[in-house]
Amino acid sequence: MKKQYILPALLLMLVTVTTNAQNGTRLIGFDAVTTGRGGTSTGFFDNPTLMMNNPAGLSFLKSSQADLSISLMAPAVHFTNSLNNTYGKDNLFPLGCLSYAKKYSDKITFGFGVFTQGGMGADFDLNHQLYTDASGNYIKQPYHSKFAVMQGGGSFAYKLTKDFSVGITADLVYGQVEFQMPMAMPPSMMKGVVPGKGITFGDLFAAPGTSGGLGYSEVVASAKLQSLTSFGFNGKIGVAYKPSEKFSFGINYSLPVNLTYKNGTANMDMSYQMNNAMGKVMAGIMQQYPGTTQQQAQQMAMDMFTQMGIDLTKGVADKYDATAKFGLPQSVAAGLFFAPAKNIRLAVDAEWINWAKAFDQMDISLTNGTNTNISAMMGTNGSIAMAFPMLWKNTVVIRTGAEYDIVPKVVIRGGYVYGSNPVPSSTVFPVFPAVVKHHVTLGGSYKISKSMLLNAAYEHAFRNDVTADAKSYVAGEYNNSISGLSNNIFHMSVSWLIK
Repeated sequence: MKKQYILPALLLMLVTVTTNAQNGTRLIGFDAVTTGRGGTSTGFFDNPTLMMNNPAGLSFLKSSQADLSISLMAPAVHFTNSLNNTYGKDNLFPLGCLSYAKKYSDKITFGFGVFTQGGMGADFDLNHQLYTDASGNYIKQPYHSKFAVMQGGGSFAYKLTKDFSVGITADLVYGQVEFQMPMAMPPSMMKGVVPGKGITFGDLFAAPGTSGGLGYSEVVASAKLQSLTSFGFNGKIGVAYKPSEKFSFGINYSLPVNLTYKNGTANMDMSYQMNNAMGKVMAGIMQQYPGTTQQQAQQMAMDMFTQMGIDLTKGVADKYDATAKFGLPQSVAAGLFFAPAKNIRLAVDAEWINWAKAFDQMDISLTNGTNTNISAMMGTNGSIAMAFPMLWKNTVVIRTGAEYDIVPKVVIRGGYVYGSNPVPSSTVFPVFPAVVKHHVTLGGSYKISKSMLLNAAYEHAFRNDVTADAKSYVAGEYNNSISGLSNNIFHMSVSWLIK
């Protein structure tokens, strides 16, 4: 190797291996090879995962190739508010990818694969001011999320000239969503009219005590949404230019995906909210009528709710059929590859991701409920519709990476990734804190035989904490709270070169 290239190459690798590769819910690498060098692949044409990053680059593979990758993600989440200062449970998320590219001819290359596109999940047991026992002790509540996306399909690449290629990918997308936590709703959602009063239940719950109301700024229900699944379609269009073995360039556009998650169920329980409301009514009665016993006040309060059409013996819990709508973002990426010497390769990618449109809000629809108390307060016939605010921001991700051949059979890799945080302080909350920004990766390959390589990589996302606004759009419990995330992902893959 030429001496003038040694120092800058080693400096780049030193920076990259001492500085997760994830932006929002998206992984930046789908196998150990590309992940080891910081996910750079839009302009680096050397393996079948180009199906996901730039299908045109498949044209410049030196042979047909199959890859099998297995990964393990271990995120660490942390949450702090006035009642909590704790880490989430230690979850492990297995990931996997399988891809194959076939050199049909010098001009035509096909690809087939299944990829874990990304996801997120967290589990906490947290204190909430509403959930207490008779002695005032907090009863910890489960806070859970799971979001997973997989894609599978085929790619086609065609060389227009010996240096220039175009390619497309068509994928079937499969998604899963789960949520469990106390869910806050504005009182204005309670549109049922209180009999004989001329006001809605929302007015009653929101009005201050001095006006005969209950003084709530939000109404909270224990919510558990599960088994929500969705199918959709995604496409990618890429161009690739490789005039020599020392230089290549690529551009890739990924289409947005609209997803409707169906066939789920939702359990909604407002018992603690109603118990709290009952306590406020009883306190008001005892203040208005001194000498009233607690038992008498309880009976009077129950009579008042009965007059409003609420039969407390039926409770305020129900089970619904659930659907949810939110998509996956479109993105545009450009990548550059440069080989300053025979045994060193450098790359950089830049990608714009349109989170603002895909993750603006999650539209949740609950239907077929049977509890007449909830229906009376909501003013519906067994249905609830809500828009869960997300308001994510568009991001730019910069990926840098390097490879160095130590000996003919051994390659080492390193990478550094920066991605701006898409989650705003107005909607950040602990079970979906996709806020990491700075990432490092390290990896390598060993050539077992002429046709088989064993690859490994490690990626780390440094912890980033985001402080919520003084008035969170999600719920009052998150006002001025701090949500943090760091991540570790371990990758192993095997590559078969097929002549």
